[in-house]
Amino acid sequence: MTLGTFRDQIIYPDSIEDMHRKAITDDHLLEFLRIVQIEYLVERESLDSVQDWHDVLSGGEKQRIALARLLYHKPLFAILDECTSAVSIDVEQSIYEYLTNSVQCSLLSVTHRVKQLQQYHHFVL
Repeated sequence: MTLGTFRDQIIYPDSIEDMHRKAITDDHLLEFLRIVQIEYLVERESLDSVQDWHDVLSGGEKQRIALARLLYHKPLFAILDECTSAVSIDVEQSIYEYLTNSVQCSLLSVTHRVKQLQQYHHFVL
C-alpha cells in the first residue's frame, strides 16, 4: 500500500493516464471492488481520497485490494501466496469462484485452507 488515492492502490503501479490508455474507467474499478467485496470502502471514502492506506486498511482489505489489482492488470498467470488468509471463508470462496470461472488467468495458490479451496484448482499438492 502506498500514500496516494484509493484509485492508486488498485491500479498500482500504473498511473491514471495508464488506466485511461487501457480504456479502464472508474466504473470498472468499482466492479473489481464489488467482486472482491470491498465496495463499501468507496462508500466510506472515495476513489479520490488520499490516505496512508497501509495504516487505514485491515489485513483482509489489503489482501482484497491486491486481488482487485489482479482483476485490473489481467495477467496471464498469478502466484497467490496466502492471498485470502485474512478474509472469511465465504468471501474467499466467492472470490475464488469468480477467479476460476470468469478470469483468463492461470493461478498458483499457496494456502492452508486446502479443503475449502481444492474445488477451485486442477492440481492440489
